[in-house]
Amino acid sequence: MGFIRSRSAVAPLRRGIPLSSSAVPSARTSVAQAVALHRPEDPMHCIRPGVLSDTARSFIEAFEGAVAGDVLYAVKCNPEPAVLRALWNGGVRHFDVASPGEIRLVRQMFPEAVLHYMHPVKGRQAIRAAYQQYGVRDFVLDSMEELEKILEETGNASDLGLVIRLGLPKGNAVYDLSGKFGAPFEEAVALLRAARAAAPKIGLSFHVGSQMLEPAAYERALELAGRVIAEAGVAIDVLDVGGGFPVSYPGVTPPPLGDFMAAIARGVAKLALPSSCRIWCEPGRALVAPGVSLVVQVIKRRGNELFINDGVYGALSDAGVPGFRFPARMIRPFEAMGEDATEAFSFYGPTCDSADKMNGPFHLPADVKAGDWIELGQLGAYGSCLRTAFNGFDQARVVEVFDLPLLETPGYRLEERVA
Repeated sequence: MGFIRSRSAVAPLRRGIPLSSSAVPSARTSVAQAVALHRPEDPMHCIRPGVLSDTARSFIEAFEGAVAGDVLYAVKCNPEPAVLRALWNGGVRHFDVASPGEIRLVRQMFPEAVLHYMHPVKGRQAIRAAYQQYGVRDFVLDSMEELEKILEETGNASDLGLVIRLGLPKGNAVYDLSGKFGAPFEEAVALLRAARAAAPKIGLSFHVGSQMLEPAAYERALELAGRVIAEAGVAIDVLDVGGGFPVSYPGVTPPPLGDFMAAIARGVAKLALPSSCRIWCEPGRALVAPGVSLVVQVIKRRGNELFINDGVYGALSDAGVPGFRFPARMIRPFEAMGEDATEAFSFYGPTCDSADKMNGPFHLPADVKAGDWIELGQLGAYGSCLRTAFNGFDQARVVEVFDLPLLETPGYRLEERVA
């Protein structure tokens, strides 16, 4: 007879061959020094704890300075424990969790953290475990079916927080999120009323889409949320403006963080909410993208196409079909760097799949060759967490470094760190 074996779906990066104590870099190691030390032939994820903590601190200060609220880190964006620790050190105490695995991970790391179950559609067992085992009290929903399920699986608990996810019309974010979740206007009104009768804490949430470059999008969403609240005729305790806060990429410099906070503050001020109402947000990319980079090695050069040891089935998923460009620099620690002008390159990943291609363009010195290393920045968001083991390419190394990010986003205060 066969048997079923469970395996956790939320796990840190595989480190590859363990490092000996003599090979472990100090906390003051730069990316270039780590490359020289390890000569990595597997992808190397370079975590910048200082950048992550500074970024979290800047965001929290900006948000709390604009509204009376809480910042919930969206764990799905990067669940790597070293990343979570750095965010905690930067002041993050609330976490947007969307699965039993994320709940277990955060609760094990930070027993005193406040967890909010932000997935609008959950399994019954997941709801029971979240409430009974892990102390989760806040649940997002977007249907009467989900509301009934939550009440049944928590035994009509008297300490629930029920937050209704409001659907938004399709927007102009880089990643549109309007199709899968969100209650239409009239249903959101009915859900607010039903939640008010069932729980001591209720709220309304929305999401304008990922990598939203327009601050006014939050004002428009808040105006719609205000109409839902007015129609429902109930007082709310939480208004969640979601995530979507953008970061810089090559060719993309978003408005400063303060512009988004000002837009949210203006939108909230128009709603005449109770003074006790808390404003939430759920940043993911905005907190972690600059705090991790990826070092890959060139396996082969064919004209202006580079075959590298990571790709769309690894940490570079967004560089595939979504077409994200990442800042790139060549690292050549054992020989002099040429003075050639940069050229535009595309990448092929290590798998046998021809779809494992990243068009870029990625601008690098014209003399880049097999054996060189390339650092790609802004990969703290949806890099390590989207890795697969396809074709057997599942090994990666993780190091902590002190460098500033390859690109900085306007509005964040990052401390310069020198060796």
